[in-house]
Amino acid sequence: MIDSTTIKEVLISEEQLQQRVKELAKQISDDYKGEEVVLVCVLKGAVMFFADLARYVEGDVSLDFISCSSYGSSTVSSGVVRIMKDLDKPVEGKHVVVVEDIVDTGNTLHYLLENLKSRNAKSVRLVALLNKPDRRTAEVKVDYQGFEIPDYFVVGYGLDFAEKYRNLPFVGILNEKVYQDKV
Repeated sequence: MIDSTTIKEVLISEEQLQQRVKELAKQISDDYKGEEVVLVCVLKGAVMFFADLARYVEGDVSLDFISCSSYGSSTVSSGVVRIMKDLDKPVEGKHVVVVEDIVDTGNTLHYLLENLKSRNAKSVRLVALLNKPDRRTAEVKVDYQGFEIPDYFVVGYGLDFAEKYRNLPFVGILNEKVYQDKV
């Protein structure tokens, strides 16, 4: 199981996550009252957040998924963004809310948001569970923010390291010993 050799500290508890997700869903519901909205999950990291958020957003909501990468098999971004899995339906004339787990440098997300705007969506907004503004190298506006965090390597609630720890019900700081030889 998880111990201090894996998780240095629980940064955001399960209770804090669920409370904030409900608050974000209410904000989105209020902003789009009477309008159709498409929630777009950025795979894979946002899937836990996306599922919980979607349950609480009220109104005319449809769901879609997209996956993009600028990393390939490397731990360092190549700077070239590739869409690995595109949306299933067009977003032309629709309000789009992109659901992301974490905004870090913002490079991939900047590309994704511009790409969706170019598809003639009525509007494109971003809801991010976590925001690391200290790491930003590309301009990205976070319209709905869960939590602002310092530059920690975090896992849980969808966030992973080497495809592990996504299933944790909290967001925790990964102990450096877990990844120091692998990044």
